[in-house]
Amino acid sequence: MRANISNLTDNIDMFFTHNDKVGKASCVSWSGKGELNWTTFGCETEIINNTTIKCSCSHLTCFAVLMSVPGFKVTVLTSTTHIGCGISIFFLAVAFFKHFLLRKAKSNQATKILMNMFVALCLLNASFLSNESIANTQDNTACVFIALVLHYSMLASFTWFFIQALHMYLWLIRQNITITNYMRKITVLGWACPAPIVIANVSVGGYKAVILNAASGKNTQMCWITNPYIHYTVNISYYALVFIFTTGIITTRIVQARNIKATESKRKMFRKQLMMVLGLFLLFGLTWSVAFFSYGPMLIASYYIFTVLNSFQGFFLFLYYYHIHNDVAGNFSDDPESTDSTTTIAQS
Repeated sequence: MRANISNLTDNIDMFFTHNDKVGKASCVSWSGKGELNWTTFGCETEIINNTTIKCSCSHLTCFAVLMSVPGFKVTVLTSTTHIGCGISIFFLAVAFFKHFLLRKAKSNQATKILMNMFVALCLLNASFLSNESIANTQDNTACVFIALVLHYSMLASFTWFFIQALHMYLWLIRQNITITNYMRKITVLGWACPAPIVIANVSVGGYKAVILNAASGKNTQMCWITNPYIHYTVNISYYALVFIFTTGIITTRIVQARNIKATESKRKMFRKQLMMVLGLFLLFGLTWSVAFFSYGPMLIASYYIFTVLNSFQGFFLFLYYYHIHNDVAGNFSDDPESTDSTTTIAQS
């Protein structure tokens, strides 16, 4: 028992059946000790038919068949993600510079909300870029911390997108609402709302190093949520609520347009307001929603689209910020009538 059996004269044949073969099959093995490192050494793969795979191996150990997605290049997506996140961090830093040194005195509330979103997104990109390096150090405390920061910054990004949508709802649809300590309240909401979720998850040991298996047998470690049910029920449900709320605002505003009876100047103003909402929705809301289509025939395309749009998201949001604050007519301004204690949100 527990003997190392290898270099057999006659290979051992194993047959694996499946119902839905996607991609290229590879017969792999694992020694059963240490980390889960799959390798194709000593095994040959033969496709019998559409439902049967034959593995011929010259040793005894733990075996499996890994399916690689056709045309799916992990290295390409990894490089694109790193480049995109780096570019996003740079342009978000440029936006911070423009805001705090050049425009701080005359920034309106929508700009302040956007800056908070930029902070959350910058933190998300930075924690993601450093995640794999920290996971490879095998330091459990550091891994839990970076996973916590990554999860918190992702939920904070969603929350600030929701707040931006809520602000547009109050500005474009409700109008003329007086709120005491408006900026303070939404700031607390934006940064405190994700905290209970993260605290609850870390208290049950939900953050650890997760091994991501590639079809080539090369493994990648990442500090993230270990329970897939928590990942899907918390993260996807959290984002889905934000997505549905923002979609509702756009739909409501479009319905209002059908009943609008105003001068041509007011129609132009409305169209610009609608484009402002749609622009932010496309740049932040729709990019994350691509993940909902990551299955079946849309699997490969969704991976590439999701990677490109979200890794370069900071750059796209910088262009959005630059455009709305260089509109010469000032039609995108939402300067409120405010004091230190109260804010009245009204259309300009």
